[in-house]
Amino acid sequence: MHFASDNWSGAHPRIAENLTRHAAGFASAYGTSDLDKAVEERFSAIFEREVAVFFVATGTAANSLALASLAKAGGVSFCHADAHVNADEGGAPEFLTGATRLFPVEGPEGKIDPRALETAIGRFEPASPHHGRAMAVSVTQATEVGTVYSLDELDAIAAVAKSRDLPLHMDGARFANALVSLGVTPAEMTWKRGVDILSFGGTKNGCWCAEAIVFFNPDLATDMPFIRKRSAQLFSKSRFISAQLEAYLENGLWLELAGHANAMSDRLRAGLSGKNTVRLAWDTTANEVFAVMEKSSVERAREKGAKFHEWQAPQGWLPLPREDETLVRLVTSFATTQDEVDQFIDVV
Repeated sequence: MHFASDNWSGAHPRIAENLTRHAAGFASAYGTSDLDKAVEERFSAIFEREVAVFFVATGTAANSLALASLAKAGGVSFCHADAHVNADEGGAPEFLTGATRLFPVEGPEGKIDPRALETAIGRFEPASPHHGRAMAVSVTQATEVGTVYSLDELDAIAAVAKSRDLPLHMDGARFANALVSLGVTPAEMTWKRGVDILSFGGTKNGCWCAEAIVFFNPDLATDMPFIRKRSAQLFSKSRFISAQLEAYLENGLWLELAGHANAMSDRLRAGLSGKNTVRLAWDTTANEVFAVMEKSSVERAREKGAKFHEWQAPQGWLPLPREDETLVRLVTSFATTQDEVDQFIDVV
């Protein structure tokens, strides 16, 4: 019963097979092979416009280098207080952007409140060498608390960013899960909403280690080849990232895998909602479930082999668990089975 993280899951067989298929022979290095170029073209087809794509190995690299491409001295990027880029990147965004800063913005359900964003940006107008200057806005889709921005909510954030001439970045570590949850196209959830740069995640959804930075305006990507090289994210044998993404994007596999993960979370939510030793902490719509469990139930589940993490309550969340309870996070993946879900529900 593995619900600790979708990072714990392995690689999908079709992706593993494609890596093996491309392991033989020779191909030009550093992103110049025919396979690299074909996958880049595939991204343009998926997003319905010409995009610039840069492959990296981790989500931390994707987020940090995306913001680094927008960096300016004294720069400040605005994100939700609970965003991964703010709370879980170990200072990498600040380090790799040359000591720019992240400014946390409040909002319910792990989403930036547009009015709070307006206020936050206003603190840096006019730009002052003492306070810094606004640089970018970053949203996480799906969020760190398992919720998903609607298209209207993305529009509202983009409107604030555009009114200040600030580029909008999207952390899409669970991009496919959010996309399936909304039932829209990749274009509708990104550049048609005003998103300028996307961190496109594959690792959590069946790849070995494959992430991409996608620029919807290639003119914004002028410095990225140098930034990626400087940050040790330019792989000589980049075809092995491309091989993963080729299989991942072929015939809609990526959406199929995300759909399965989301369905397993739906099954988990439905099963837990009827239990008297656990309650859902809040509504989620992607592949993460947050629940308040009795500590005795947590211990029993772990004794039976269940893997999951106790979780720190997000900013502003109420009511807090009682002394005999704890908040836990349960994450499903493409590899989660119905039997695992049902067994966990029975155990608790």
